[in-house]
Amino acid sequence: MDQTSPETSLRDAIRRAAARALELEPESVPLTYPPKPELGDLATPVCFELARVARRAPRDLAQAIVGAFEPGNGIARVEVAGGGYINAFLERGDVLRRLLADEEEAAPEADGAKIIVEHTNINPNKAAHIGHLRNAVLGDTLVRFQRRLGRPVEVQNYIDDTGVQVADLVVGFRVLRGLELDDVRQRYSASALRERNERFDYVAWDLYAEVGRHYADDEARLTQRAETLHAMEQGDNPVAELAAFVAHRMVQHHLTTMHRLGIRYDVLTHESDILRLRFWDQAFEQLKSAGAIHEAAEGKNAGCWVMDLPGVDEGAGEDQKVIVRSNGTVTYVGKDIAYQMWKFGLLGRDFRYRRFDWSPQDALYDIWTTCSDDNEGDAPSFGEGQRVYNVIDVRQSYLQRVVTEGLRSLGHDSEAERSVHFSYEMVALTPAAVAAMLPGHELTEEDRGKAFVEMSGRKGLGVRADDLIDTLIERAEAEVRKRQTDVDDDSVRETARRIAVGALRYYMLRYTKNRVVAFDLDAALAFEGETGPYLQYSVVRARNILSKTAERHGADSTTRERLIAGLDLEALPPETLGDHWGLVQAVLRSPATVRQAVESLELATVAKHAYVLAQKFNSFYHSYHVAAEKNEAVRTTRAAIVAAYHDGMVQLLDLMGISVPERM
Repeated sequence: MDQTSPETSLRDAIRRAAARALELEPESVPLTYPPKPELGDLATPVCFELARVARRAPRDLAQAIVGAFEPGNGIARVEVAGGGYINAFLERGDVLRRLLADEEEAAPEADGAKIIVEHTNINPNKAAHIGHLRNAVLGDTLVRFQRRLGRPVEVQNYIDDTGVQVADLVVGFRVLRGLELDDVRQRYSASALRERNERFDYVAWDLYAEVGRHYADDEARLTQRAETLHAMEQGDNPVAELAAFVAHRMVQHHLTTMHRLGIRYDVLTHESDILRLRFWDQAFEQLKSAGAIHEAAEGKNAGCWVMDLPGVDEGAGEDQKVIVRSNGTVTYVGKDIAYQMWKFGLLGRDFRYRRFDWSPQDALYDIWTTCSDDNEGDAPSFGEGQRVYNVIDVRQSYLQRVVTEGLRSLGHDSEAERSVHFSYEMVALTPAAVAAMLPGHELTEEDRGKAFVEMSGRKGLGVRADDLIDTLIERAEAEVRKRQTDVDDDSVRETARRIAVGALRYYMLRYTKNRVVAFDLDAALAFEGETGPYLQYSVVRARNILSKTAERHGADSTTRERLIAGLDLEALPPETLGDHWGLVQAVLRSPATVRQAVESLELATVAKHAYVLAQKFNSFYHSYHVAAEKNEAVRTTRAAIVAAYHDGMVQLLDLMGISVPERM
């Protein structure tokens, strides 16, 4: 059996059979799964589509195709079902042996069509919070899925280091604390922070909320923000230097936080470099030349350069968007248009690059960052993607549409079509989680009755990402110590870390993207139900079954070589076929589920599939003995199925960024 997947083999064989029998070759061969293993492993309704072209009954067409079908390449036989379905039966023993041999479907060869995924994009003004984690987990998982499909992916993290939020933090240090750059360097050095048991990003978290109250007490103080922003945009002054310093320190913290969850990036793109390298000036000239924007002569936008957006849906946003304000400053969306043009290689300009400076801590991994001075000699090539995914929450849908329309107005229709806004709903906390994570926050009677409570960074109401991760680890560690009394502390902590990360990542993935995630600590860490720990525990249980089998029947009885040589599906009682082969079928569907998730941008599909797969396995091991089975052929075959589940689930969890502890 070659490396082609059963799905690909069936599609190709159906096309060849249709060409021979009907002199028709279907453009696509959709596949479904029969409800029971005895009805087959794969099915296709292609004849219902062909009936419109051939003007024949679907069942007649199915019979003709089945008559011309040539078995092989993993397909044992096909048969007609119902009014025109074609059901296919795999060479099941060979398929199971292939799973055990880890002969996965060969990923398609990379065609050079680079995919760019931009995600996380935390304002560098305070510690990362729980809401940022959904963006990062969704973006990172999309990257993992794409790479599993053999696609070259570049991961970008946009750093808005010249925005309002950073300006407010600078106001906090300079106005509220009376500190300039040298003062901040000294007071918040790594050694000084350690002595006070503080973290720079946590200091900034509190200071940012304090600045919000500072403005609220007297709105005239907002001039401090405007003056700071102007100085930051001008550059080469003490205010801009302080802004650059605090932003860099914050990015170090953000990268460290995300690294705890296995999330990495290839390049950090800085808004300050877009300004310094005059990306916007280039985009502005192109937009003006194409007539994509014009200067408004009257009305509320008089003196501004605007983009007309006719046909905007009711409530979706304005029908005219300001790109350059009347004072000459460019809006966020204007800079985003220039950035999107660069991503596709349409701008005619490029950043310069250097390695990211991790000091004062050790480098966690090699990552590049944009800069406006000279390139480092071995800097790789970034940008020039063929498809771009911007992972940004649903509240930015209108602005993302403006960016896409900006490309279209320049005649880049193809790139506009390949600009994908991966939108998702926000993260909130259940009232129970608020009580657990924010003990000082008094919930109102109204909030206690809600399904979730919204967070507010400006008000300081929110859960910092590292606090959440630490709390999950502490709770997981307490649970592990109850179950494992004979394990050293380091092993307990590592087990707890994996459980906590698995719980968090799975919780962020399990909900569909258009649903608000109401995070709950107890629900995320439960060892039963639709949770990461439940999936991890199923793998540990499969591993234990194989270990017990090896203890009773010899160390070599569960090696993959022995299982491949000794499995015999015919040895199983016929009435148990559905339970045994049904579990293997579920494992086989994982690659197709990943493809479907990428195509639909609904990553919850894979999380749900993993949960259903774990449920099937738990039902299987409750129903059938493995180590205690006396019939060697039956025992070996069941052990082979358990091993196939173990390996398949480990791979599936890894794609979701979840690792499995040795014990639970």
